[in-house]
Amino acid sequence: MPDKRITLVGRHYATKSRRSAPVKTPGGRLVAKVIKKKSKGPICSDCKCSLLGIKSMTNSAYKNSKKRQRTVSRAYGGSACGGCVKTRIMRAFLLEEHKAVKRIMSTKN
Repeated sequence: MPDKRITLVGRHYATKSRRSAPVKTPGGRLVAKVIKKKSKGPICSDCKCSLLGIKSMTNSAYKNSKKRQRTVSRAYGGSACGGCVKTRIMRAFLLEEHKAVKRIMSTKN
């Protein structure tokens, strides 16, 4: 049975996106405070791990936030994690080295 002392504020339908918790006001009465849904936060596009250094906010909150809270100052800053960027750079470098070696080997023969 719900607590009868809580004063409901605003709309009262208890849906998944509109949960409430009792909060005691400075005046001493219990008021229902609406709890926001938590967001999962940004994930890496390659390995799907969570990105460090970026706040977990809703999409509308990202729009109003500062750029330093949305990205990391690195290549692929807000979309890929540091490990994946490192492997991309290594792969590109090794491919170029392989091409250079092939070119040298073809001129020797």
